[in-house]
Amino acid sequence: MVNSATNFGRSGVQDWMVQRVSAYVLALYTLFLLGFVFFTDVTYETWNGLFAQTWFRIFSLLALISIGAHAWIGLWTVTTDYIKAAMPRFLVQAACGLTMFVYVVWGVQILWGQ
Repeated sequence: MVNSATNFGRSGVQDWMVQRVSAYVLALYTLFLLGFVFFTDVTYETWNGLFAQTWFRIFSLLALISIGAHAWIGLWTVTTDYIKAAMPRFLVQAACGLTMFVYVVWGVQILWGQ
C-alpha cells in the first residue's frame, strides 16, 4: 500500500468515496446546465441572472471543488502507478496540485468577485 502525504484521503476507501461523490456532483451540475441551455432562451440577461443567484453560485463552487478533488485523486493514482521514482513523481504531483489550486482560486474569484 502506498502511504503518501500527497494522496487526498487517509485511505483508498476515502479516495474512492470522494471520487464517487464528486462524480455525482459533476453529473448533476452538467445535467442542470444542459437542461438550462436546452429549455431556456439563453441570453446574456438569463445567464447573468442564473449566476446572480446565490444558490447557483454555491452549486457552481461545489462543482468547482468537486472537479479539483476528482482530478487530484485521478492524477495522484496515475502518477503513483506510472512514475516509480519518488522525486519525479513528487514534482509532477506538485505541478498538478499547483495548477489545480490556481484554477480553483481563479474560479472562486470569477464566481464571487465583482
